[in-house]
Amino acid sequence: MYYGWGPYVSVGERKRRAEREVEKLRKKGRPASPVTVEGRTIARTFWGKAWCDNLERYSDFENRLPRGRSYARNGLVIDLDITGGRVKALVCGSRIYKVAVNITPVTKGRWRSICQDCAGGIDSLVELLQGRFSKGVMERVCLQQTGLFPSPKEIEFSCSCPDWAAMCKHVAAVLYGIGARLDKQPELLFQLHQVDQNELIADAHMEFPLTMARPNGERILDRDDLSELFGLDLVRDATATASLSATRARSSNTRTQAGEKNKKRSRRKKKDL
Repeated sequence: MYYGWGPYVSVGERKRRAEREVEKLRKKGRPASPVTVEGRTIARTFWGKAWCDNLERYSDFENRLPRGRSYARNGLVIDLDITGGRVKALVCGSRIYKVAVNITPVTKGRWRSICQDCAGGIDSLVELLQGRFSKGVMERVCLQQTGLFPSPKEIEFSCSCPDWAAMCKHVAAVLYGIGARLDKQPELLFQLHQVDQNELIADAHMEFPLTMARPNGERILDRDDLSELFGLDLVRDATATASLSATRARSSNTRTQAGEKNKKRSRRKKKDL
């Protein structure tokens, strides 16, 4: 008798079960969005790491977070959907459990304060989403109570599992899953808070009027940066460049020859008249 709990299931079997459940959801026409973690590091970029670091600063969560990390690393969060103020997820444990996490969005006043304090410190949306800005801006957005990351009292959660604890390991897995998702889609943090990230850039432009001055060289993306950022091959080889030049030259010669023929026809018509 398990008093509501299922029998123990090994990690390997849970992984296989998780993969089967994802496939079942897809066959039913519900595209699952599982959390995928490469290796043991849940988050590698600024926004994902900042979210996870924020969770680990609160003693309210420390007892259950280690099991949650393990679940997230092993791919047991088989579906995670982030919308305005709410996260819904499915976690594969002894059974499939439904998890809901409600995040209190930042107030208009708090968001306005963040925008004003960051004005001039963020040059572009690319820079914002990649977390490439000054230490001062980073510290501002990560401030407890007044930044973009929620405190325990601003997080409400529920799970369909029979665990009596305030936070079960399935909820902890979803919280880490949010960090892993922000690592790849940082714009979801702003969606979660129901704010427009472009306002951070707009405030920067209002604070500092446009000038004709040339941008700082460190702010200019070269061809290699653009290729890496957008996944584009921006470099033509010598053969392609020569071919393009030859095509343009032929086109120019053709237009010149056509023009000369038209002039000759025009002169002949005038003589006939």
